[in-house]
Amino acid sequence: MKLSRRVRSCWNKQKNKRMKELHLNVISPDKEIFNGEVNSVTLPGTIGSFTILPQHAPVVSSLVAGRLVYLTPDDEEHTLDIKGGFIEMSSNKVSVCID
Repeated sequence: MKLSRRVRSCWNKQKNKRMKELHLNVISPDKEIFNGEVNSVTLPGTIGSFTILPQHAPVVSSLVAGRLVYLTPDDEEHTLDIKGGFIEMSSNKVSVCID
C-alpha cells in the first residue's frame, strides 16, 4: 500500500513527536541528578546492558555497577558511573534510583 505524501508527512511528524516523549528522572540518596526529556537511556542491568526508547513496554529491573548513558534531545550524550540501583519504566517515564 502506497501512502500519499500528505499522510507520510503527517505520520513522520507524529513519529518524531513521539520519539521525544521519554522523560528520565535519576536520583541518588543525596540529590536529584537529572530530570528531563531524553531520546534514550542505556542501563547496566543484572543480566546485561539494555536500552530504553520511547514507547518501551513497562519494566522494573535491578541495576549493577556500570555506566548509565542517556541521550538528550539536542543529541548530547551524558554518562554516569553507578554502583547499582533500580529502574522503573511506565508510560514513557523512566525513574532511576542509583547508589
